[in-house]
Amino acid sequence: QVQLVESGGGLVQAGGSLRLSCAASGRTFSNYGMGWFRQAPGKEREFVAAIHWSGGSTIYADSVKGRFTISRDNAQNTVYLQINSLKSEDTAVYYCAASPNGLRVLSRRYEYWGQGTQVTVSS
Repeated sequence: QVQLVESGGGLVQAGGSLRLSCAASGRTFSNYGMGWFRQAPGKEREFVAAIHWSGGSTIYADSVKGRFTISRDNAQNTVYLQINSLKSEDTAVYYCAASPNGLRVLSRRYEYWGQGTQVTVSS
């Protein structure tokens, strides 16, 4: 089992920044690829970003490229999502997830999920 706890969400004005954190416990964190997903009200959960277990490879959704940065600290068992130039359409609950299958985009490839942290962007 891997337990994931997100933090860092909040209310921010458009154009602002946030850094989300996801703390992992349980099985060896460095064995897992990590991803961030988000779900806006009335919409399906969508992929945001993912990072390989080594931290050497990342992938982003087109909608966030250039504004979001995923990173990880395996010594701290934590994955981060730096969010810059926030837009109203970034408003969502953000979830981190762990995958034993490396760098993945599809949510069904992720085995463990956190409870989410709310990000609300005001215009």
